[in-house]
Amino acid sequence: MLRELRIENLLLIERAELRLGEGLNAITGETGAGKTVLAHSLDLLMGGKAKSGIVRPGAAEAWVEGVFDLPAGLLDDPELAELAERLPAGAEEVVLGRRVSAGGRTSAFVAGRAATAADLKALGGRLVAFFGQHEHRKLTISSTQMEVLDGFAGAKHLALREEYREAHREVGRLAGELAELREREGSRERDLDLYRYELSEIEEVEPDPEERAALAADRERLRHAEGLHAAAAGAHAGLAGADLEGGGAAASLAVAESNLAAATGVDPTLDRIAERVAALNVEVGDVAAELRDYAESIAADPGGLVAVEERLEALDRLERKHGGTVESVLAHAERCRAEIARLEGAEVRGAEATAALAEAEARRAKLGKKLSAGREKAAGPLEERVASELASLAMDGARLEVVLDPHPDDYGASGRETVELRVAPNPGIEPAPLRDAASGGELSRVMLALSGLGPAAGAATLVFDEIDAGIGGNTARVVGERLKALGADHQVLCITHLPQVASLADVHFRLEKDTDTDHAVATVERLSGEAVVEEIRRMLGGEGGDEAATQHARELLAAA
Repeated sequence: MLRELRIENLLLIERAELRLGEGLNAITGETGAGKTVLAHSLDLLMGGKAKSGIVRPGAAEAWVEGVFDLPAGLLDDPELAELAERLPAGAEEVVLGRRVSAGGRTSAFVAGRAATAADLKALGGRLVAFFGQHEHRKLTISSTQMEVLDGFAGAKHLALREEYREAHREVGRLAGELAELREREGSRERDLDLYRYELSEIEEVEPDPEERAALAADRERLRHAEGLHAAAAGAHAGLAGADLEGGGAAASLAVAESNLAAATGVDPTLDRIAERVAALNVEVGDVAAELRDYAESIAADPGGLVAVEERLEALDRLERKHGGTVESVLAHAERCRAEIARLEGAEVRGAEATAALAEAEARRAKLGKKLSAGREKAAGPLEERVASELASLAMDGARLEVVLDPHPDDYGASGRETVELRVAPNPGIEPAPLRDAASGGELSRVMLALSGLGPAAGAATLVFDEIDAGIGGNTARVVGERLKALGADHQVLCITHLPQVASLADVHFRLEKDTDTDHAVATVERLSGEAVVEEIRRMLGGEGGDEAATQHARELLAAA
């Protein structure tokens, strides 16, 4: 429901704040006091177009803000998914806002964040149903007319409709998946060839993250093989001698060790030196052997160098193509394997998706047929019931006609047909669509006749403007009683000039216009106690001292 409505600088209203209540909220005031400003403000919150001159003279901008309770499950609607993301999880209320500049530019807000008029229309249209002379004639929208018929058909029918909607969404999902698979089919073989080629290139090289450093070292060794051999051989000759007869450092150390051995045990100091010479002799022998082995192992190998260069070039080529490192090359190989597996299974998935779509379409067709039968069954009784209701609302002889036409796409989100309610407001006139046949007041009374005929559904707040146009007396009381009853399941806002209606209100607001200033100003006041009696008396045409009118007002309120 609408908890609060704040208005600033809109037409005659400089500043107003309405704290609305449950049940029937009546808005009254003298002609010209600005009651329609409230209708304009709600129209703006529902995404309506701002009319020229709507900003109060002298003000830079007008502002309208509404605080609404969020009905459970409302944000589950797929059409509101984007708006739902703007609200915190578990939000119980939402604030809609609209700013209009004096130049006519408008901006919209949802929960304090910038939005569009379309966002307000999508969300506001689910929170408020407006019936009257203003732009949002919700009842004339086909989907809303379907809600009326389906609500009248009963709770089981509504549950069946939800099953159908779920089936329709599943058909759409599967059709989209199959279309995507078929779109990819044309490029499947090409993509398979590419992934297979790139994978074969990688598998042929078999890159190893650990081998690059070893290959680089091998390349340097092979590039300088002759120099390395000469260095090792020369060093070996210096240590072990240049020929078989010996010589070199090893021979000299052997002589030194022998001479020192002859004096072992005489002087500890010399013994320690002898031990060091003996150790040097052993170390030189070991180094000489290693130099010999190294010199024998290394030799110029042009073929080996070419092989190492080719291996490094193969690694470089893969790294340039697939990310710059061996690790990224191996990761790309895994992606290739995954894509190959996916593409090779696409044909199987396509067949599975086709079968699943056919099954979903069959289920939707079965549910759609039941749904159509339910609507056809409910159409006649709805026409009879509404004709009876309209007769009690000063539209004697008016009749409703429910027209079911095949859906232009065969199957729509809510069934196989569209629903149009046509009305003949007077006898002898052919029924015509509501938008063409009904005036603002008639449209409001038709809606009142339709409301409450089925489970409470749709917008929680219903706004009626001009509903009492052209009626009075007992008919006015009947209209008021119907509005009061409707308030048991909805919040009802009624802009009225009839005391028979206003006296039944649970909450009463009065608009007054002050013309003593340069610019007329309208104020809004929530009435209670004697103030309600005084306003009802005024609506009855009585003055302050009119005891008869005062008594009549009290009687109307007592009978509420």
